Amino acid sequence: MPVPVPRQRDTPATESGQAVLHTAAPPASIGAGVAQATPQTTALTLLVIEDDPAGGLTVPEILDADGHRIRLRTARNLTEAERLLTPDVHCILLDLSLPGTGTGTGTGTGTRAGGGATTTATLDQQLAVLHQVLRLAPRHAVLVLTDEDDAERAAEAVRVGAQDFLFRDELDGRLLSRAIRYAVERKRADIAQYKLAESKLRAQENARLERGLLPTPLLEGSDLRFAARYRPGRSRALLGGDFYDTVRTPDGTVHAMIGDVCGHGPDEAALGVELRIAWRALTLAGLCGDDLLATLQEVLEVERPCEEIFATLCTVDIAPDGRRAGLCLAGHPAPLISRPGRRAQLLPYENSGPALGLLPRARWPRRQVELGGTWSLMLYTDGLIEGRIGEGKERLGQDGMVEMINRHLERGLSGEGLLEASVTEARRLNGGELTDDVAVVLLSRAEG
Repeated sequence: MPVPVPRQRDTPATESGQAVLHTAAPPASIGAGVAQATPQTTALTLLVIEDDPAGGLTVPEILDADGHRIRLRTARNLTEAERLLTPDVHCILLDLSLPGTGTGTGTGTGTRAGGGATTTATLDQQLAVLHQVLRLAPRHAVLVLTDEDDAERAAEAVRVGAQDFLFRDELDGRLLSRAIRYAVERKRADIAQYKLAESKLRAQENARLERGLLPTPLLEGSDLRFAARYRPGRSRALLGGDFYDTVRTPDGTVHAMIGDVCGHGPDEAALGVELRIAWRALTLAGLCGDDLLATLQEVLEVERPCEEIFATLCTVDIAPDGRRAGLCLAGHPAPLISRPGRRAQLLPYENSGPALGLLPRARWPRRQVELGGTWSLMLYTDGLIEGRIGEGKERLGQDGMVEMINRHLERGLSGEGLLEASVTEARRLNGGELTDDVAVVLLSRAEG
């Protein structure tokens, strides 16, 4: 037997009956999502939005598969609907005869199925109301109710975004119950498909951004070989606060740099990109050593979001003959050098200067280093050496890194393979992903 849609005027929310839904849980917040699959039992609730002042619209008794009644709520306009759209609502049934967008008034008159003159709305008005409902509950399933001779209007409503439509004259409990369940499941599938497409698009955009933000080494005309590895510490991040670059100036000198902005957020990542671009421009303009770092500090002081932000930096300038290099350290770990027949070791790091942004008018001495004929020079950020070893608090450290690199060199690894093996082993020793950003650059020369 059909039961009238219950009325709500002076009480908080009108409901009729209750059913237990064994396959869904309510969304976490209003408008945030339809019920998600869960083994818990949850009451199924239908919100009906209709405007019949005579109460002519009736919704038949709706039962679930176990024979329990489903809860019903009703709203005469969108203002009431927004108030009644609590997290336990699973589906919305919208009467397309609703003439207004919150006042319950409209233009034109007509006859509603079931008899009696009532205010009706034009097709544009009806679709406008549907659009507002979809905006109000973007992650809820929506059914529309219309007359049998309005099949074209019903199809247009589905095209706009409703999950399905029902004809008023054919409305019965079994059909409505099935339509509600179908609409909820279809909405879940639509949301899942949208998230999948969005994830794929984001991955494609990130790949394009990464190609644009990570540097392309400018080494044309040089006999040096270049390799690099980059891994941001933040989950799903494109870039972290680490940065690096390598360029060859017209005089044949190869300049390499690696740096680390303190912190791991998007502001630090953006600042790292700015410092890298500034370093490349200043280097190509002829600056080197202390003059270059002093200018970079000025850039950092202007661009950093707060005065507590600083950056460490390591720069090397390799002479055109490839046998000597100048080294400047601004609070950064010293590079590691390996030569044939000798164990890898750290370059001298005495008399290094402070990190950029810590001390005004600081100085950064440049140290001359003899490289030899055949060598590999590895620049890295502290993310590689600060990972833990096992379950204790002990970290890999520079000494542990040197031993790790020597083991890989003894296995004959070099170039990309050496960097990949080193980062992979650091992660393994840490027991999982490294929490800090990691950047590693390897420059190699073979005298021949």
